[in-house]
Formats: sequence, structure tokens, C-alpha cells
Amino acid sequence: MTATLVLLFALLTATAPGAEPASPQLAAQLTAAWAHRAPDYTPRTRHLNPDGTPKYTNRLFLSASPYLLQHAHNPVNWYPWGDEAFATARQLGRPVLLSIGYSSCHWCHVMEEESFEDEAIARYLNEHYVAIKVDREERPDLDSIYMDAVQELTGGGGWPMTVWLTADREPFYGGTYFPPRDGTRGTGFLSVLRKLDAVYRDQPARVAEAAASLAATVRTNLSGTTATDLPSAQALDDAAAFYRGRYDAQYGGLRRAPKVPSSLPIRFLLRYHRRSGDAQALTMATQTLTQMAAGGLYDQVGGGFHRYSTDAQWLVPHFEKMLYDNAQLALAYLEAFQVTGRDDFAAVARDILRYVGRDMTAADGGFYSATDADSLRPDGRRAEGYFFTWTPAEVEAALGPQAARAVIAYYGVTPAGQLDGRSILHAPRSIEAVAMELGVAPAALRATLAASRQPLAATRTRRPPPLRDDKILAAWNGLMISAFARAALVFDDADDARRAVRAADFVLGRMRVDGRLRRSFAAGAPHHDAYLQDYACLIAGLLDLHEATGDRRWLDEAIGLDQVLAAHYEDAGGGCFATSDDHETLLAREKPGDDGAEPSGNSVQALNLLRLHELTTDDSYRQRAERTLRAFAPSRGGEPTARAEMLLALDFALAAPKEIVIVTPRSRAEAAPLLAVLRRSFVPNRVLVVAIEGPDLAAQAARVPLLTGKHAIGGKPTAYVCQQRRCALPTADPTVFSKQLQ
Repeated sequence: MTATLVLLFALLTATAPGAEPASPQLAAQLTAAWAHRAPDYTPRTRHLNPDGTPKYTNRLFLSASPYLLQHAHNPVNWYPWGDEAFATARQLGRPVLLSIGYSSCHWCHVMEEESFEDEAIARYLNEHYVAIKVDREERPDLDSIYMDAVQELTGGGGWPMTVWLTADREPFYGGTYFPPRDGTRGTGFLSVLRKLDAVYRDQPARVAEAAASLAATVRTNLSGTTATDLPSAQALDDAAAFYRGRYDAQYGGLRRAPKVPSSLPIRFLLRYHRRSGDAQALTMATQTLTQMAAGGLYDQVGGGFHRYSTDAQWLVPHFEKMLYDNAQLALAYLEAFQVTGRDDFAAVARDILRYVGRDMTAADGGFYSATDADSLRPDGRRAEGYFFTWTPAEVEAALGPQAARAVIAYYGVTPAGQLDGRSILHAPRSIEAVAMELGVAPAALRATLAASRQPLAATRTRRPPPLRDDKILAAWNGLMISAFARAALVFDDADDARRAVRAADFVLGRMRVDGRLRRSFAAGAPHHDAYLQDYACLIAGLLDLHEATGDRRWLDEAIGLDQVLAAHYEDAGGGCFATSDDHETLLAREKPGDDGAEPSGNSVQALNLLRLHELTTDDSYRQRAERTLRAFAPSRGGEPTARAEMLLALDFALAAPKEIVIVTPRSRAEAAPLLAVLRRSFVPNRVLVVAIEGPDLAAQAARVPLLTGKHAIGGKPTAYVCQQRRCALPTADPTVFSKQLQ
């Protein structure tokens, strides 16, 4: 009997311990799914039959999510989120165990290996609970609702998230990671399962009361805020003062550990420096960017940033790489380059984009989501960060003794290392200091380090790489489209523009059904209704792409997507709900305003609306933006970290944005001398339109009235810089144009 037939027979007959036998209908579905995935599907489980096929298979095998598929062969009888699971819980009189995580989450993997792969724990779960597994990246709506419940219960949150629900989907207990059994790490998962099952059976009224109370609190918390007056510039001053008071002057970022890049909003500080002249705001931004790029948080060989640092000096990261982190950091380094002219900032931005182009781009142009924190050691065990770390002997084997001496000295490689006897490449000392120690010229050391990256990268490729989550998310693609489009403009790089265009074509062409976006694309098909963040981030990317290319199509698409938001997501009281008006009915309909590792959809959309107002002169966009800013006004004296991205929109709203129009006689290429000035200038609160003289100019002006009456004077590329519809004298002189941008 072939391995495939053995597996199919197992799907029809064998079950997880303590689970009911598979129904004929489910068995048929699993059989069809296996046929679809073979021959390249590799089960991830330690429970194997003698022929290597998985011993257990559950309903997650029918999913497209890479994270859910990682759990498809656990002995736990997992259900995906849906009516079937809750109907089963109601029929059996059982509570629901909801586990939420994501594919690159280190502690999610730990809990899987310790608890969900444990047959005794799985048996208890299967006999007393209905277990549901959710990918938080596919279902941010569920993640937000039940994370709020966990935070109410425990004062904190994180992933894996573990929540106990009634059959009515109301939470009554929750936490994050649990060790499998009682011990020095605390109460074990199995003990908690037993205690809560007993409470659910023996004290149903108590459980129902607690669940109803917690559900009501969650609804209140997620309903949004009451509209206030439009916030003033004082909110920006308060935010700057907050960050000054908590800034880590030695390592950058905020004074704390662990350190997450988004905890100090670099792009806000750069804008605040431009607005106020505050030198410390610029220092906070540039010092933080410098220290992050010198630390182990940054992949010194392959480019791109890991998720966050476990310490205060950006040295030891959690090694997962997220698309959204790298998109936002690319923008931060691009803007810092414009402010300072520092080539090292430009180099980091380029490195991030090269990494994404090389390792995180699908054949059709979309961008993958993430790579794992864990990778395989030579002995077959998974270990966090093994792929990225080095011993002195490995460096020497890759480079030879002479180059290895320089790399080992500069990147802090030691026999003891910083993680399990291995070294995380970082740059604790300057080029000049290391060059002096080695007795070489700084330029020679720079050349050696640059030449060493390729052989180090080649050596790394021979190691098993971290798993890649290859689903494509609309929101995260929107963020990365912005990064490539803005880089195309700043660096005058046609390849960056092509990557942004291909990704936009993919999302609009493959992830839109009947005019409505889908959240994710996996296993060859789009899945799940899109959320506010998906629309908002994609609109922002398309507006950036319009500026980078001059192609009116992208502006038209952005306007069309905004119309969907206005019709299905917008709240008359200001801002938008996370979900559409025809979305699945959940415990709460969130109106998100807080910015975390990812910007909230309302923060991004507020800035989108302000940009659309400047481009189209349609005042309804401004009114909608101001309603959003009122609804999410930063509280005086409160922590601005929750609304950091919203500050960018507020800064734009309080400024007199520059309306920049460049008209050329024959082609966009003729605008190069004027665009070269703009590339070097940090003008964050502005819109840009580059148009070509000719019959199409009038048609463009119908969409973008800024173009009305503007021409290439004297047959030369001509710049018009306006504010509040009042324009400076048109100019073809780059020097004059530069002064007008200040």
C-alpha cells in the first residue's frame, strides 16, 4: 500500500485520541484535500506512522492558512472558527477552547510542541472541550475581540492567546502561553483545563454571569470613543514631550526591554522636528535608527529586521521577520535619509527592499507575510535563530582567515556568543575603532565587510531556512507597496516602481471579488472578507504609486476603494469600523483607533482622506478626515503611544500642505532635474502630481483640479508649488523650486 493510500485509509478510520470517528462527509473532504496537496505537502508533526505518514489529521487540513496547516496533524481534534464548532459545543454541553496564534510566533510553536502534540493533553481536550484554532493574521477581528477579553482578565496579552468560551462565543477565562503541566513555570495547561471544565459543569450560572459581564465590557471597550473637538498642535507637543521623557539616550527607543521598533514613532519625530525645529526630536529619531541597524535586530547578512529585541540594546531579537515591520521601517529610513542626507540610512532602506524582493515576493508579484523565528539545527531539532547565528569557526570556513578576522572583530563574533553558544552579528563598535584595532584603513575594512556579505549569505543558504508563511495579506501588501513606491521616487529606481506595480496588480486582480477586497490569498485563492486596514493600507499604497509613476489608474483605484469603505465600513460619528456592515456578526463590532506594531486602519485612512482632499479639492474628504480625528483625538496628558500613527494625519491636517505639480512638455523623464530636488527634500505634508502636456492633461485635470491651467512654460518642465490653492510663481529652475519646498 502506498504512503498516500495509507494516509487516506487513516483519514477514514483513525481519529485523534478521545475524538469521535470522522464522518463519511468529513473523510471525503480530507481525502480530496490530500489529493490536492500531494505530492509536495510535508506534514508537521512528531506523530507519524511507520511509513512516515501522519498518525492524526483534523479539520485544519482543509484550511489554506499556513498556520492552521501547521496544526493539522496534532492529536487535538481542532475545528476552524465557524458555526459547526459552536453547534457541536452546544450539542455536547461543552466549553470551547479557543487558541489564537500565527505561523512565525515562537511561543506558539513551543505551546504546540509541549501541549497540542501531547497525546494525554489532546485526549483530555477532545473528551471535554471543542477546540478551535484561529490564525490571527487572517482573522484580526477575532484576535482583537478576544485579546481585549484577555487583557481585561490578566492586565496583559500576547500570543499564543488561549481563551475559554461558552457555546454563545462569550469568553469566561483566558491567558496566553501555559506550560503543559504544573511545575516551576506555574500552573500547567492540563490543570487549567481540568479546573475550568469542572467549573463549567458544576457552576453553569456562575460561568454564564462571568461571560456575559466580560462580553459587555469588551463591547464597550471596542465601540470607539465619543467625538470631541478637532485636536490642536498641543497634542503634537504633548506627544513629543512624552517621548522625550522616556527616551533611551544610550541605545535609542524607549527605556525598556523588550524593545519594539514601533514603540518610538520615528516618522512622527521627523515631522515634529520639521514643524518645530526641535533638535532633540531629530536626535531621538536618528539615534534610534542608527542603533537598530547596528544591532542584532537587523539581519547584517541578508537585510531586513527581525520582530523585536528581547533586551534594551537591540542585540538579541526574536528572529521572526514580518512584512509589516519591514515596510514601515523602510519608510522610516527613507525619510531619515531625506532629512539628514546620511547614506547609511539610504543603504538600510535599500537592503530592506532587496531582502523583500529576493525572499518575500511571490512569482505573481504579491508579498509574502513572514518567516519563522525557529529553524532546524543539524541534529534536526528546532531552535530559535539558528539560521542567523554564527560561530568563529563557521565564519572562517565561509570567508577564509583574513576576511574572517575582520568580520569577527566588527560583528562581535565570540566563542561564547550571545545565544546558545552562537553569535548574533551586530556592530557594537565603529568602523574606525575596529580598523584601528586591526591596523587597517577604514576604507579597506568597509570593502572587506561588503565583500563578505555574499559568501556569508551563500553559506547560510545551505542551512535549513526558517519556514515562510506564504499567504499574501492585502493590508501588509499595501504597506509594502508604499515602501517600494516611495523608494522608487526617492532613489529614482525603476525596479522599485515595477515591484510596487506588480504587487498592486496582484492584489487588485487576484484578491478582489465582485468589487470587494479579500483579506488573504493562499493556496491559489482569495479568502475572508477584507477589513478596514486592508482597504486603508492599500489605498495609501496606491496613492504613493500614483505619485511615483504618474499613472492616473492608481488614483482612480484608490478613489474606488475609498467608496467601498464609505459605503460599508464608515461610521457617521467619525471613523470606520474594522468590519463591513455585511460581515459575520461577532461579539463586538470594533472601531479601531489604537496603533501598535501595525498602524490602525483609521489612522491610515485619516491621512488618505486628507491627501485625497488636496488632490481632488472635494471637501467631503476633509470633512470625513476631521470626523475621524475628532473621534480618536489624543487625550491631553495621556500616553500618545496608542495613537502614534494618527499623529501623522493630525500633523498633515494642521499644516498647510504643499500641492506640487510638475508639467513636462513630452515625457515624465524630462521632470528629472526638478524631481531630483524633491527626492532630497523632506516634505511630508504634500501631494505630488507629475503630468505631461497634451490632450490628456485636461482629462487628468477633471480628476485632479490642481492641474487646471498649468502648462510647461516655454517648452520646459515647470514646477508649481501651491498651498491652500495659492501658488508661487511657476519655475523651471531647480534652485528656485528647492526654496519653494522649504
